[in-house]
Amino acid sequence: MKSILVLQGPNLNLVGQREPSVYGRESLTDWMTAQLPRWAREGAEVHIIQSNHEGELIDALHAHGFKADGIVFNPGGFTHTSVALRDAVAAIDAPVIEVHLTNIYAREPFRQHSMISGVCAAVISGLGFAGYEAAVQYVLHH
Repeated sequence: MKSILVLQGPNLNLVGQREPSVYGRESLTDWMTAQLPRWAREGAEVHIIQSNHEGELIDALHAHGFKADGIVFNPGGFTHTSVALRDAVAAIDAPVIEVHLTNIYAREPFRQHSMISGVCAAVISGLGFAGYEAAVQYVLHH
């Protein structure tokens, strides 16, 4: 069974409520919970962590990054600002797939640069929840 960490950064706990015209009305937590049984049937043990605190995200990367088969990571707003998260991703063994619900390259200029992408195995941006699904499938099959 493959071990996958799905790590989500600040404000992603508000998806479904926050800016529904941008992020939609479905809760990310509800969507993830609905997917867990299916992912388990496909051979994945999935740990889901969401935090609004940079240090907690770093701690999760350290805790899972040397034993997980892969990490699906949506750093939220820290995508554009956090050298510390970049360094944590670069330090671990597990491949990290950076995921964004929206296409960050079609949004405001300050959102178009990712501090994290350069140390990730792949980036999926703009596919909504399907981006998380694609990242999990990648980890399962590689």
